[in-house]
Amino acid sequence: MSSFFSNLFKFGSQNMAIDLGTANTLVYVQDRGIVLNEPSVVAIETINGVQRVKAVGDDAKLMMGKTPDTIQAIRPLRDGVIADIEIAEIMIKHFIQKVHGKRTLLRYPEIVICVPSGSTSVEKRAIRDAASNAGASEVFLILEPMAAAIGADMPVTEPVGSMVVDIGGGTTEVAVLSLRGLAYTTSVRTGGDKMDEAIVSYVRRHHNLLIGDATAERIKKEYGCAMVPDDGVGETIVIKGRDLVNGVPKEININQAHIAEALSEPIGAIVEGVRIALENTAPELAADIVDQGIVLTGGGALIQGLDDHIREETGLPVSIAEDPLTCVAMGTGKAMEDPIYRGVLMTA
Repeated sequence: MSSFFSNLFKFGSQNMAIDLGTANTLVYVQDRGIVLNEPSVVAIETINGVQRVKAVGDDAKLMMGKTPDTIQAIRPLRDGVIADIEIAEIMIKHFIQKVHGKRTLLRYPEIVICVPSGSTSVEKRAIRDAASNAGASEVFLILEPMAAAIGADMPVTEPVGSMVVDIGGGTTEVAVLSLRGLAYTTSVRTGGDKMDEAIVSYVRRHHNLLIGDATAERIKKEYGCAMVPDDGVGETIVIKGRDLVNGVPKEININQAHIAEALSEPIGAIVEGVRIALENTAPELAADIVDQGIVLTGGGALIQGLDDHIREETGLPVSIAEDPLTCVAMGTGKAMEDPIYRGVLMTA
């Protein structure tokens, strides 16, 4: 193990940390910081029964929901874990090559990948195999809530309890950390994707209008809110989609209060996860959390008013990490670079 770390510092440039997310994949390269942040999407084209990769990342994301029969835009991760191992491997390989350029490496990099705390050993092995086959010489894993807490500069190495809630695309990780370890963790399979689905089904149910995932995601990002606005209405939004009654394209108006109503179920599941974690926390750690409060990370932390909503529900101080979207990637990178965090990396 020590030889690995001496090698790590000797050949600093190539080692990388990957935040393999359901929605986005971020790559952090040692001494360079985050060098890549692209959607976790691969577009596969089938011609005469032969499949080839058409696009990966940003280009593939633009194709989602708009592809002809010959092209499929696939998201290889579902609920924070690999659902399609072959496609995931293609994606990891593509991102590694994109970061390193096409030059051949003298040696392949050591890679640290973060995984949800609820991953089974089979899922962890799938992630490790995908990275190994993509060219990593050694693969280390770090649990997502730990990476998020390190990225948010929380005192994870000290004997102080701190609570992090990482709301990603596929899962929400709720964890209480102390002394480089997880004192309690729970993984709620609710995240940004479930919020998109909730908006799609709300619009279909109440307005007989079918909208795509990309439209729902845009509405969530621009107008999503956890609580009904003070005036009971909020901003009004124009949505375009297909009318299910007449079968023609049409546009309707809805407001932020409707969106808050649509999001109430997935947000309720996240709050419930926080509550369960608090109930299962040891009393000394719970006392620390009263002082330290709860830190929100991940893209879901950007939903308007979510911090206030959790504060109301738990009565605890709630803050949002400085850059919630890159927290996990930064934390994974720091864990790779800084010997102080050495104990948090696991071999798969």
